[in-house]
Amino acid sequence: MKLATLPDGTRDGRLHLVSRDLRRAAPARAAATLQAALEDWTGLVPKLVAEYEALSAGGGQPFDPAAALAPLPRAWQWLDGSAFESHGDLMDKVFGMEKKERNPKPLMYQGVSDSFYPPVCDVPFVSTGDGVDFEGEFGIITDAVPMNATKAEAAGHIRLVVQINDWSLRVLAPIEMKTGFGWVQAKPPCGMAPVAVTPDELGAYWRDCRVDLPLNVTWNDKPFGAANGYAMRFGFDDLVAHAAYSRALVAGTIIGSGTVSNETYRTVGSSCIAERRGIEILDQGEARTAYMTFGDAVGMEVRLPDGTPVFGALRQRVVRA
Repeated sequence: MKLATLPDGTRDGRLHLVSRDLRRAAPARAAATLQAALEDWTGLVPKLVAEYEALSAGGGQPFDPAAALAPLPRAWQWLDGSAFESHGDLMDKVFGMEKKERNPKPLMYQGVSDSFYPPVCDVPFVSTGDGVDFEGEFGIITDAVPMNATKAEAAGHIRLVVQINDWSLRVLAPIEMKTGFGWVQAKPPCGMAPVAVTPDELGAYWRDCRVDLPLNVTWNDKPFGAANGYAMRFGFDDLVAHAAYSRALVAGTIIGSGTVSNETYRTVGSSCIAERRGIEILDQGEARTAYMTFGDAVGMEVRLPDGTPVFGALRQRVVRA
């Protein structure tokens, strides 16, 4: 299934089924919101699937992805990983850090979950001096996960796959990291592409609980990167199990992959400006690409090899708060 949330005057919006080509949509009858669907996923999914099949057979109304809210406009929990080793290895080289023994556990932090920006919108920032950067990621949404779930059990609780823009303020991040506490100012709310999909919609491109597709990123409409999502050291099943080790996860928990990155970043490009700046430092002795300024826009989109859109297009513009 493909699901989206359209505005209806409430904070959580109205759940809709969306056709595979993202051209048509119909309000879901089985659940009013995506959160409600996730809280009774096993019971409601047969009804939602029947509605999705009926929509696929014809009917519904034209769907405008640019008018959608984030699939979950607010969530009970947002956890972000850092599962792409090539990104971390590059940053270690840039900062002259010694090669460390691989951490046997995933890296993860807890971020802002009470709001996710719509896929197409202006995003306010106080100052571009804070180092405004985008981060293209894949993510998943779970139903309720029991504490200490095994990796196999965790995989069974991955209900939806999403595409995320994790906004970061690069100048503020190292300042907060040095305090020994978590990020607050450096990590504003994320943005999310308009459509959430069940893993089966990806077919063979959902492999080992990873998205085996390139994430196409543009900056001011110019190609910036097309890294493939399969290169995660830890799959989403690992990330869910890690998060659930000492606590149960509520239905509607969103978990991100971290910046999508490949070892061939000089060829495929990057999913964030910080990585490109790191490459420039290694190759040219200094970073030459500035971070975003007011008026700049980032775009992100994923398509199947036959051109079928997966999550719909995200396009967000930096504006002065």
